[in-house]
Amino acid sequence: MPVKSDRWIIEMAREREMIKPFSEEQVRSGISYGTSSYGYDISLSDEFKIFDPRGVTELDPTKMTSNNFRDVKAESVLIPANSFVLGRTVEYFKIPRDVITICLGKSTYARTGVIINVTPFEPEWEGYATISLTNSAPVPVRVYAHQGIGQLLFLEAAEECLNSYGDKSGKYQAQKEITISKSD
Repeated sequence: MPVKSDRWIIEMAREREMIKPFSEEQVRSGISYGTSSYGYDISLSDEFKIFDPRGVTELDPTKMTSNNFRDVKAESVLIPANSFVLGRTVEYFKIPRDVITICLGKSTYARTGVIINVTPFEPEWEGYATISLTNSAPVPVRVYAHQGIGQLLFLEAAEECLNSYGDKSGKYQAQKEITISKSD
């Protein structure tokens, strides 16, 4: 499974509308986003779900409720020390049937203790990606909307998968907003 180059990403974005909006070049204003040598640097939208730990004794991914989050629309947010917020990408993705992605956080945020977690985009998944931003630092860390947050690597398989995310009607298919954990 070879990692795909910037030429392939540009071609797929044009032909199949794989990434919208799409930046063919790396935008170097603030924390960079857009096409990179062997990937695509995703950007963070201005919509956030900030976790409120008051009254919460445990988090159970099978029993999550939106009552534990406060919705915020802002150009930046502070992630409290040893906590997390949820965000989403500016970009909407349509992943081809023979491709899977891996996302890694931007080094600028890693150097401040922010851990970016995005699960792989499976073949034929589409939507805005929900991003977990965890602050492992002992003090609050600020993150910025409309700037780079992570880098996607695209891996193309030698053949198409038998059962894609679209075939399974996955529970996070075509999500349009930040989505908290769903149980089956």
